[in-house]
Amino acid sequence: MLETWVVMPTCLPLVLRRCHACASESFRTSGKFRVNAHHKLIDVWLLALCIGCGETTKLTVLERTHVRSVRPELLDRLHANDPALAAELLQDPAVLRRNRIALDWADAWRLDTGGSDCLDREVVDISVRFAARIPVRPVRLIAEGCGLSRAEVERLIEEGKLVSAVRLSGRLTGDFTFTLKR
Repeated sequence: MLETWVVMPTCLPLVLRRCHACASESFRTSGKFRVNAHHKLIDVWLLALCIGCGETTKLTVLERTHVRSVRPELLDRLHANDPALAAELLQDPAVLRRNRIALDWADAWRLDTGGSDCLDREVVDISVRFAARIPVRPVRLIAEGCGLSRAEVERLIEEGKLVSAVRLSGRLTGDFTFTLKR
């Protein structure tokens, strides 16, 4: 029987960017937007506060975009400071690239195993689904979900008792499945 685990965000990740006012390199986003219109053109920024000094930085979402080319639903969500929209935009590679930022997901996600205990059966198939593009090491997820140490998970991989179609070393941001044989 295939079990499903879900990696889900618990809050917005930290934005990694150097603060121009202090030596801090982390900003916390609150999900607030600044929308500025210039006649028929619109600029939109996602606001973030420096963890060290509280200085505000603006992450560009839209720049000099014609107002009519922006969907009305998107404008409504921007004006309402929709936190779900902020989470979506922080996942957008174009926004990350345009602002030259990276995200720090430490302590911003959790693993929901649905109460399953993978140590009860001889063979267990588990599907891991990501609710957001959170870069996590599969060895860490498996260790946390099964209640094992990372060294034990590494040993199971070497012995061929833990197999997957994807490489389990490194970081993953997409769904994968694995089989654990005891």
